[in-house]
Amino acid sequence: MSKTGIVITGIAAFLLLVLLAAGGLLLWLTVHEYKPEDREPITLSRQPALKPARGQPVELYSWNIGYGSLDAGQDFFMDGGKGVRPPTDRNVGENIWAIQAFLAGTAGDIVFLQEVDADARRSYGFDEAAYFSESWKGSSAFALNYKCPFVPAPFPRFMGKVESGLLTLNSYGGTAERIALPEAFSWPARLGQLKRCLLVERLPVQDSAAELVLVNLHLDAFDDGIGRVEQTRALAELLAAEYARGNYCVAGGDFNQGFPEVKDAFPVPAGGSFIPGTVDASLFGEGWILAADPSAPSCRSLDKPYDGNRENHQFYSIDGFILSPNVELLSVQVQDLDFKNSDHNPVKLAFSLK
Repeated sequence: MSKTGIVITGIAAFLLLVLLAAGGLLLWLTVHEYKPEDREPITLSRQPALKPARGQPVELYSWNIGYGSLDAGQDFFMDGGKGVRPPTDRNVGENIWAIQAFLAGTAGDIVFLQEVDADARRSYGFDEAAYFSESWKGSSAFALNYKCPFVPAPFPRFMGKVESGLLTLNSYGGTAERIALPEAFSWPARLGQLKRCLLVERLPVQDSAAELVLVNLHLDAFDDGIGRVEQTRALAELLAAEYARGNYCVAGGDFNQGFPEVKDAFPVPAGGSFIPGTVDASLFGEGWILAADPSAPSCRSLDKPYDGNRENHQFYSIDGFILSPNVELLSVQVQDLDFKNSDHNPVKLAFSLK
């Protein structure tokens, strides 16, 4: 065989091995795909005796903590950057400690956290869900929305194993449930994607037959936009059904969309790496409140590390709350921490039950 023939044969053999390896990985991921039920009960860590009462102010904080890794010094490959995780586990520890210190310093009754890792390479295996739960004085509920034994992206820094989800910390007792949302991706892309869900808690209201229904959420970001729309529709249907039963409803988290009244607070140029949609307010009937604070950004772009000069970065208002007509909005305010420990700022909601 000539030298040219040997080279061609070698290249063909190499390509065949690559195809076989890729096919084997695809098969393995398919077999181990996370397939949660449409509805799954979740056990609360504790059952405090305290109940919310009508007319009593309640403080709720929502915060996408960027899995403890997306501090000011980081970027992210899905948002125009290159990174996945910080250079050392020390970054994660410092970020998680700072987030917990902030929460401990508030008078919050309820906390919605998104992108909370339980066991993931991207956060060096730090069990953030357990850390926050053990540090909280009341109950906690955790719902997986991302479980994959190996995420083969980005090359060659692979994200690897991910187990992550939504965490609700609560001063009240009740019940919790994971409710699946419509999937935005089909096979095989969905194998490495999140399985979005709602973390729903139902709390008995003092001296009332009604319940306070809390919904912690994180909707799709990097889909074609249709996924977010369908997930928002599913959320609206759930809230409408609960309100029709006479319950109080508060949903909040990272919508990856702007609310109509704040959508132009931080204009996004055409061609940006992430273009948030706008929540369709018509899905939520008369009297429903879509609450967000346009005075400060709730999220920054991760195309590059944050240098503190806001003229050099893209910002968004995509974190907020939806309240049923029988819930009074007292205030909503972004807690501007200047993205030191996460790519999102926490948002504080104060409300009361009518």
